[in-house]
Amino acid sequence: MANFLSRLIPARFRKKIPVVHVLRLEGALVSGKSMRGGNLNLVSLDAALKKAFRKGVAAVALDINCPGGSPVQSALIADRIRALAKKNKIPVYAFCEDVAASGGYWLACAADEIYADQNSIVGSIGVIAGGFGFPKALAKLGVERRVHTAGDSKSTNDPFKPENPKEVARLKELLVEMHGSFKAWVRERRGEKLKGKEKDLFNGAYWTGAKAKDLGLVDGIGHREAIMSAKLGDKVEFKSISLSQGWGLRRLGLDVAAQLPEAAFDAAESRALWQQFGL
Repeated sequence: MANFLSRLIPARFRKKIPVVHVLRLEGALVSGKSMRGGNLNLVSLDAALKKAFRKGVAAVALDINCPGGSPVQSALIADRIRALAKKNKIPVYAFCEDVAASGGYWLACAADEIYADQNSIVGSIGVIAGGFGFPKALAKLGVERRVHTAGDSKSTNDPFKPENPKEVARLKELLVEMHGSFKAWVRERRGEKLKGKEKDLFNGAYWTGAKAKDLGLVDGIGHREAIMSAKLGDKVEFKSISLSQGWGLRRLGLDVAAQLPEAAFDAAESRALWQQFGL
């Protein structure tokens, strides 16, 4: 009844209640869509980001639970957040849950302020590439592999061949370059808040939220409701912005069989990202 009566009062006479749009960023950063959902990438998030940054909201809160993944998707999403925040002049606050590590911390740095639980896992400012090698497997099976290329570097780090030192060195060069981009982003966003030596901050290690606060990686320890109420008042209203699932064949379940291999690969990749943090 109170809400109904309040609508009868002209807007100019109403006391405006601050509204915070909440966007949940949970899952691994993986390009492309997945049958099972849970992947974070710009394609899956863009519509929700636009909705979250509508003019008139007091702030946007990012609830982050992400173990990392694609550095490209990390950068695309973070840049989109900053562009929308600047365009609509809306402050952004990140709240780290279980994990905001690697690409998850990249996303957190898109916020103006970062908060975490004292036991959150935060950091892992590094880049990793992993895989498997089984150069003797095909010989045991009596299988001959045939690969033909135009270009000496077209086929590198082939898992069916012994490691080539030159190819490994080239891969490490790429990782160092990507790591440089990550470090530059953290420096840009955290600036003088960072404490400690860069060799310690940027070596790929991760810490609890409490230690991350000491290192300047987060601004404080606390949870969304309490922090935002302290900033905007007890009557702040939170509105969750859901990701668009869409309709079509996938929603109807007609292409499930075709996506099973992709889903299995995505699940394994995501599981590996979570497990490195013991989760």
